[in-house]
Amino acid sequence: MPIRSRSEALFAESLKYIPGGVNSPVRAFRAVGGTPFFVNRAKGSRIWDVDGNELIDYVGTWGPAILGHAAEPIISAVKAAAEHGTSFGIPNPLEPAMAKAVCEAVPSVQKVRMCSSGTEACMSAIRLARGFTKRDKIIKFDGCYHGHGDSLLVKAGSGALTFGHPDSAGVPADFAKHTLVLPFNDEEAVKAAFAAHGTEIAALIVEGVPANAGLYLPKPGYYELLTKLCRDNGSVFIFDEVMTGFRLSLGGAQKLFGLTPDLSCFGKIIGGGLPVGAFGGRADIMDYLAPLGPVYQAGTLSGNPLAMAAGLAALKELSSTDGYATLEQRGLQFEAGMKDAAKSASVAVEWKRIGSMFCGYFTDQPVHNLADAMKSDRQKFAKFFHGMLDAGVYFAPSQFEAGFISLAHTPQEIETTVSIASRVLKSL
Repeated sequence: MPIRSRSEALFAESLKYIPGGVNSPVRAFRAVGGTPFFVNRAKGSRIWDVDGNELIDYVGTWGPAILGHAAEPIISAVKAAAEHGTSFGIPNPLEPAMAKAVCEAVPSVQKVRMCSSGTEACMSAIRLARGFTKRDKIIKFDGCYHGHGDSLLVKAGSGALTFGHPDSAGVPADFAKHTLVLPFNDEEAVKAAFAAHGTEIAALIVEGVPANAGLYLPKPGYYELLTKLCRDNGSVFIFDEVMTGFRLSLGGAQKLFGLTPDLSCFGKIIGGGLPVGAFGGRADIMDYLAPLGPVYQAGTLSGNPLAMAAGLAALKELSSTDGYATLEQRGLQFEAGMKDAAKSASVAVEWKRIGSMFCGYFTDQPVHNLADAMKSDRQKFAKFFHGMLDAGVYFAPSQFEAGFISLAHTPQEIETTVSIASRVLKSL
């Protein structure tokens, strides 16, 4: 059992001053039990905690570290930018450079606005869609997370057409009543929702790939149906690519699926590990934003030069190499190895993967939506998580989070991970 006495002391200190001891809830290990560790440094596919324990990392700062931790192009870009100042609150040349890079990579994006987080991007896209359509209602899907904006922290009620109740204290019911929550991958539910409320629906928002309840994929034709229903009813189709954008391809999930959403939301990779967000799409919709239009959105650190420099370095590296082909190969190797490990251990695991994103559910049933995911054995996952952690592999501390492979993960490291997983699975 690794020694983590310094992490334990830091967590005890954090509890005195930070709610729950963490600045984002999943870090608290509440879903798996135990005390979270504190990271001292990270490089490539590895992280080192404050007690000196070394881990192979498959969280990758929840997605942005696609090149690996402390990638040289990003570190160099940040250092160079910092020499000129860390923030201006005035336009800087890196902002149009980033905007051009996003628009050229994602054909559906004609104009883009930078912000400071994925939450802010999704919140702003929803406000923009409401302002553009002059409608109030939105559709989201259970299991899809779009940040902690008030309109989006809503869960489904008792039926597919039941308006949700707030999923967090502090969210007024009057906000929640405008959000219609539907089961993902259910064609009839979304058809019924538009039939009942089509002229009132400002927007439909969905993740590029639902990856905040683990990971599950859209059924063939499902996203095409969502697109058509939005077009037919004059609603804005918002594609949340905060996680999938520049992760699954240079053009995101929408390129893989052949989609043309009206608005898209981005984050994570376009900041190279620094706080960032962006939303963009059709020029006629984007021009409803101030200072051109009546929809207000602003931010002191929007287009921050350090984040822009880091993100541009990441995009340059991804676009100038065969990185996505390499990530697909690593993903295939990982998936095949983990499936074999589960089979040899006689443990039922439903493995999901697309590109360099993955999740393993401890269930023998297919997983297509949140209801399916909730049937998985979370106690078994917690044992698996701690077994892997103690053996030197860090997965996300929740059954309902996706994992990430980076370009820094070598075939040998994946073999090592699979070997460890085989031993841990046999011990469950």
